[in-house]
Amino acid sequence: MKERILDMLAEICEDDIVKEDLNIDLLKTDLLDSLAFAELLALIEEEFGIILSPSEFQRSDLNTPAKIIEIIETRG
Repeated sequence: MKERILDMLAEICEDDIVKEDLNIDLLKTDLLDSLAFAELLALIEEEFGIILSPSEFQRSDLNTPAKIIEIIETRG
């Protein structure tokens, strides 16, 4: 699951650094903007059947690959 999530993030962010540094802040480094964030949530729902509503989380709750993996693993 972790590898699939990282592959999805690398595709959306268009940078493999998300696979190398799980604590990189995707927002501060401009790897993930609002549109890409929405795309990520849609892909998570499609791939894993897990619905992560934008109103349920603050962007800072999902700003690193490590946090995203943790939430998906917890929900999945």
